[in-house]
Amino acid sequence: MAGRGCRRPGPLLTPRPAAPGPGLPEPSALELDRRRWRARRSQRSTAVALASTLAFFVVAYLVVTSAPGWPRVQATFFSLDVARRSFPQILTGLWLNLQVLVVGGLLVLALGLLLAVLRTLRGPAFAPLRLLVTVYVDLFRGVPLIIVLYLVGFGFPALGLQGAPTSPFVLGTTAIVLTYSAYVAEVFRAGIESVHPSQRAAARSLGLTHRQSMRIVVLPQALRTVTPALLNDFVALQKDVGLISVLSVVDAVRAAQIVVGQTFNFTPYVVAGLLFVLLAVPSARIADAVSARARRRQQSGSLL
Repeated sequence: MAGRGCRRPGPLLTPRPAAPGPGLPEPSALELDRRRWRARRSQRSTAVALASTLAFFVVAYLVVTSAPGWPRVQATFFSLDVARRSFPQILTGLWLNLQVLVVGGLLVLALGLLLAVLRTLRGPAFAPLRLLVTVYVDLFRGVPLIIVLYLVGFGFPALGLQGAPTSPFVLGTTAIVLTYSAYVAEVFRAGIESVHPSQRAAARSLGLTHRQSMRIVVLPQALRTVTPALLNDFVALQKDVGLISVLSVVDAVRAAQIVVGQTFNFTPYVVAGLLFVLLAVPSARIADAVSARARRRQQSGSLL
């Protein structure tokens, strides 16, 4: 029998993980084993993914560069001299795309939220509003963006209205806002309807009006739910702002088109495409991080 002075090894002698967040229980031994297994699996999957990706790009490079027409394609699409000379003009045009992105993105959020709230109004008195919003969403989700750009950019000035804007920047931004607001409105509506009706009932039982219930109880929960989807729409918006070049506004795509017409070389299009990719990658990674955070929040109940 062990003496009284001997310490028996037990859970207190093993290193303990970092304390969980406030309000969360201590992870059990089974959950800790699961976490270690997930970490090992993640490391193994990362190594396999890196190896397979490297092998794919090596094979693709060898196949493309060994093709008979590769020298001509390289000179036509990947000319470093043309890329260096066209880069300043394309970068200047990209600044206009960024302005459309910021202004249009804010307007899309505001209009999309308004449409979603109007479509979720209850009561027969609001039936005309719900019908109008439904028609708007169905119309602009069905018409391609480039057609909306043509209709707004060329049709609206043709009306000859006194004081109507004729700037391609304003008209192009308007067309983008009209189209993307329909998509964002459906995202917001899905988030609002995902909130359990008991939340509204509890808010009304506390004496809150319908407007206060939406602002204080429903919308905060809906926004947390739809944030990943909104970020994905923002990534799509980043590349679609390049379509305003059809209105003859000198953005990145139009600047590349001008240089292509002068040099008969398609490298500026590649440069413009790479700039849009560099613009979209950070937003895509933020969207992935937000989605992962929301997934972890939903799975936080499996700590025990």
